[in-house]
Amino acid sequence: MNRAVVIRRFVSLLLLASLPLFAGTLPAAPPDHPGILPLDQIHPGMRGVAYTVFEGAVPEPMEVEVLGILRNVNGPKGDIILVRLHGAKAEYTGVVAGMSGSPVYFDGKLAGALAFRIGEFSKEPIAGVTPIEDMLEINALDASQPPTAQPVSSASPEGASKTSAPGPSSAAALQDYANYLRPIEAPLVFSGFSEEAVRRFGPQFAAAGVVPVMGAGSATQEKQPEPVEPGSSVSAVLIGGDMSVAATCTVTYIDPQRLLACGHPLMQFGAVDLPMTKAYVVATLASPLDAFKIINTTEPVGAFVQDRHAGILGRFGKVPEMIPVTLTVHGAGGVKQFHYQVLNNAKLTPVAMMVTVFNALQGMNAYGEETSYRMQGSINVSGFPEVRLQNMFAPADSGMPTAVGVATSVGERFSRIFANPYGTPTIQGVNLEFNLIPERRAARLETARTAVTEARPGDDIVIEAVLRPYRGEPFVRQVHVKIPASVSRGTLRILVSDGDTLDRMRHFYPGLGARLDLASTIALLNQEHPDDRLYVSLLQPNPEAMVKDKVMPTLPLSVMNVMEGMRGTQDMVVVGESAVDEASTPLDYVVSGAQIISITIK
Repeated sequence: MNRAVVIRRFVSLLLLASLPLFAGTLPAAPPDHPGILPLDQIHPGMRGVAYTVFEGAVPEPMEVEVLGILRNVNGPKGDIILVRLHGAKAEYTGVVAGMSGSPVYFDGKLAGALAFRIGEFSKEPIAGVTPIEDMLEINALDASQPPTAQPVSSASPEGASKTSAPGPSSAAALQDYANYLRPIEAPLVFSGFSEEAVRRFGPQFAAAGVVPVMGAGSATQEKQPEPVEPGSSVSAVLIGGDMSVAATCTVTYIDPQRLLACGHPLMQFGAVDLPMTKAYVVATLASPLDAFKIINTTEPVGAFVQDRHAGILGRFGKVPEMIPVTLTVHGAGGVKQFHYQVLNNAKLTPVAMMVTVFNALQGMNAYGEETSYRMQGSINVSGFPEVRLQNMFAPADSGMPTAVGVATSVGERFSRIFANPYGTPTIQGVNLEFNLIPERRAARLETARTAVTEARPGDDIVIEAVLRPYRGEPFVRQVHVKIPASVSRGTLRILVSDGDTLDRMRHFYPGLGARLDLASTIALLNQEHPDDRLYVSLLQPNPEAMVKDKVMPTLPLSVMNVMEGMRGTQDMVVVGESAVDEASTPLDYVVSGAQIISITIK
């Protein structure tokens, strides 16, 4: 053996001897009243301890070694502490989803929370730590309770090293890691959902700010005797009840009123109101690609009220305001009823309603490709008339499952309620009822005609429509229409159509809904026409104006000139044709198609 090799080995032994021997000596539990260790007192080579739950509900320690500080990698002034985890379990599982928020201590003082992982297929458990100083800033943003004194101290802890952060050269060497830095996922546990439901609506969750990282587990609401402490797992519930969705991470900091967790945002929605529950880790699944904790959410302990860049804040004992939903499905095998609650959030509530409705319909034994649905129900908005939900849905040739169309229709109603820019809706409850029909109940309008070519104001005329059901024989329906006395002489156009066509022509103008207040939005929703009827509308060649949800047909030119000058001062749409009257006949089919008939008014 040459002399150089002997020297290198000797130096290595000296370095190992100089490091603290953590094996078997790690503190079993986090300190009760830790101080705060500022970022400027953390340097490479420091060794500490972090806590997380690998199994059960009791946090376990793992050794932490500081590799360096990454500057501005989590946004401007967003510094991250880069660490390597040591210990049999941490080195076996690696950095796993659900570990974010695990508190990190040096010399008994809290330095931050594990929050980021490095790359994929990593052979080493290297993680990024959000400094605790950044997380404690969330308290100042929380307006849900009167402000309290913050336990932040910038004083140098006794015995702490005064070595500064790595210089430019070491920082540059570490900077390569920043390209692979991403938040440790908070596993979304979908309990009571099919894989198909999660797959179909995953993109909508992602668009709303939640990436569905499928975890395994369930929602039990069982009592969990273990207290919540730093290192414990906690869950934020987006949907709870017979179907549930919850995101889980780890507690970083706790005091008698509140806790901080995650070390990164769940959705970064700012102020939120989500149930906060304890969580029990059934097991930790090690995987080079997607390691995660298998979690059961258990008893509620309060509500998360802040979802910010550096973490989430929860308050103990607070009761969150969720939207109660009752969903009843009638099928050939009987009746199923689902009771659950969804979060009250403009972005996520529509998605939550879509995925739960689809999941409930798809879970029926009567579900099939040719199934049609009849829907009725209501959305109860505090201080306003209830939003009526009534329609019929049948399979289409596009190949999209009908249940997706049903779910999208429900979600669209919620999107429009939340989209108004004038008032925040308080939704007090949702009631939905569906009847499943085991066949494609769809009919297409083939022809429409009337026996008269001329009529006078006040006359009754009969419109005869021929409809063809899916794989069925054509049938005829007659609709009696009275010509209004106010109709002008000349050509009168008669629209025979489905409800969707009528809504688009009459009052669902592009962009109008986004400008309406809540009362007008609800009124407009309640004016829309279900698709299981055939409609006959009389159209006159006179301008029609719509101000919010109010329609003013057949306006004289002088009035139109005045209203033209009002454009820009109020929500108004003007079209060149007026719908002066309307009649309809019910059909046990989803109607599609439209035709125009013209007659002369004498």
